[in-house]
Amino acid sequence: MISPSNAETIRRAGTLIREGRLVAFPTETVYGLGANALDAGAVERIFRVKGRPSTSPVIVHVASVQAARELVTAWPPAAEALARRFWPGPLTLVLSKRDCIPSIVTAGLPTAGLRVPANPVALELLKAAGTPIAAPSANRFSELSPTAAAHVHESLGDQVDLILDGGPAQVGIESTVLSLAGPVPLLLRPGMISQVQIEEVIGAIHIAPTPGDGPHLAPGMHAKHYSPRTPLLLHVPDSGRGAHLWLQHQMPAAKAVRMPADPAHYAALLYKTLHSLDQEGFDWIAVEVPPNSAEWAGIRDRLNRAAAI
Repeated sequence: MISPSNAETIRRAGTLIREGRLVAFPTETVYGLGANALDAGAVERIFRVKGRPSTSPVIVHVASVQAARELVTAWPPAAEALARRFWPGPLTLVLSKRDCIPSIVTAGLPTAGLRVPANPVALELLKAAGTPIAAPSANRFSELSPTAAAHVHESLGDQVDLILDGGPAQVGIESTVLSLAGPVPLLLRPGMISQVQIEEVIGAIHIAPTPGDGPHLAPGMHAKHYSPRTPLLLHVPDSGRGAHLWLQHQMPAAKAVRMPADPAHYAALLYKTLHSLDQEGFDWIAVEVPPNSAEWAGIRDRLNRAAAI
């Protein structure tokens, strides 16, 4: 059931979270499928509903920096500096966790990804629940992420106890994920907070290698991810009826959608546009590859994974 995010509904959603139920809610990135992060049984339901593999950890959302500190065994100076600069916001920090976070949340790893979302509904839900909320994107695993309440309903239907409607997501793609748990900071997933922006705060960081078959250090590291049902291609095929997302050049296609040249605006519209095109029965969706620069890295990552075979 989709409900408007008024105070009474948010209080009800907080009660559902405490009872071990699932609530889909808006964040500034995408809509999340939330459960009590300290309740292993509730989090297990997230994995079951999404069809999510146990090797993919789930981000823990908290209401404040202090709430994040209480869930980790160490809070290094880099975490403090980045939290002060980017929280609330689309940056997830991976740190050594306390035992109160169940292993199912973290794919059995001793680390957990934490962030404070920059969305008033999400923050009010966290306060109403009185507990950290584990929440991956509110969709079937590896499919196109939801940026509107209707997308959640289309993907998961009545498998969610409540869907809070907070309007369209403003950032539009998932958070940047940075690990501070080891000797050097590792960028695990690019996003709209770029490597350059992070390095302006804490100095040089490293790019994580491609993960193997075991547990992943962050969500979104599978080769195939963020995919519409319609095949997404990074070239224009010679045949078939398709749509083309382009930045600079009109391409031959049944439907051409000109995307914004600014990366922030592009990201905000990307999943919304792909959801819409997915309904039109095209043979393919061809996307012009964005520039190879730091501010486009998160978008390029999502498109590369969506196009993976």
